[in-house]
Formats: sequence, C-alpha cells, structure tokens
Amino acid sequence: MKRVRAACVGLLIMVGGLQAAQAGTLECKLHFDLSSWSLIYKHSSGSGTVTCKDGTSMKVTITANGGGLTAGKTTIKDGIGDFSDVNSINDVIGTYVQAGGSAAVGKSGAAQVLTKDNVSLSLAGTGKGIALGVDIGGMTIKPAK
Repeated sequence: MKRVRAACVGLLIMVGGLQAAQAGTLECKLHFDLSSWSLIYKHSSGSGTVTCKDGTSMKVTITANGGGLTAGKTTIKDGIGDFSDVNSINDVIGTYVQAGGSAAVGKSGAAQVLTKDNVSLSLAGTGKGIALGVDIGGMTIKPAK
C-alpha cells in the first residue's frame, strides 16, 4: 500500500511539474514602432525587438490587417508589449488574433490584448494621427531578415 501511495505522489509531482513547465514562465517584452492606415480595410506595419529575461533577444517585423468600419492614419513610436505564457523567445513568433476599437485625433493612447494559442500579448503605446473605427483582424510577428 505504501508503494502505491508513493507511486501516486510521484506521478502527481511529475504531472504538476509538467503543467508548470507548460504554463510558460519566461518574461518577454516587445519594443516597437508601428504605422497604420485604413479606409474600411486596415493595414499596419512596423518593426521592433523582443527581449526576454533569460538574455535572448530578436529583431522582428510586425504586420497587421483587419476590416470593419475604420478610417484614418496613425503612427505609434516606442510602443511596449508584454508577453505571457512564454517558454522560449520562439513562442512569440506567429499570428495573434485581435479585436479593438479606437477614436483618436492628434496625440492618442492605445491598449490592446492579442492572443495566439496560449500566448497573450498586451500592447500599449502613444501615437499621432487621426483614426475612428472598430476593427477585427490579426497581427503577425516574424523574425526580421
């Protein structure tokens, strides 16, 4: 009976450790610049650098496309993004789903949360431009060439 209990406890510890490893504990940040234009269809492009607490970093390109009732042109300089549920810097690469609304004239602030599988990215930044609308789309982060 003691062996069975010991085996069960060992199995629970192993499963718990696996779940903790899958949750992603590496802190990574994205520093970026982004320009957008829209007239019903919205397109954004930019570049940035992802840096992680383990010392890794990667230059990236960013593109985002969407549709909806949008119109305007904006730029974001020195934006910051925080990733969650990351195990390695490679987990940040891919396409994220986004949904948001905006209204801006002159200087403005923006905040958005995007998701890709288990990874989340919260973005914040200030910019300039004129924009009005609601958009739904995706944002893709790729390693810069």
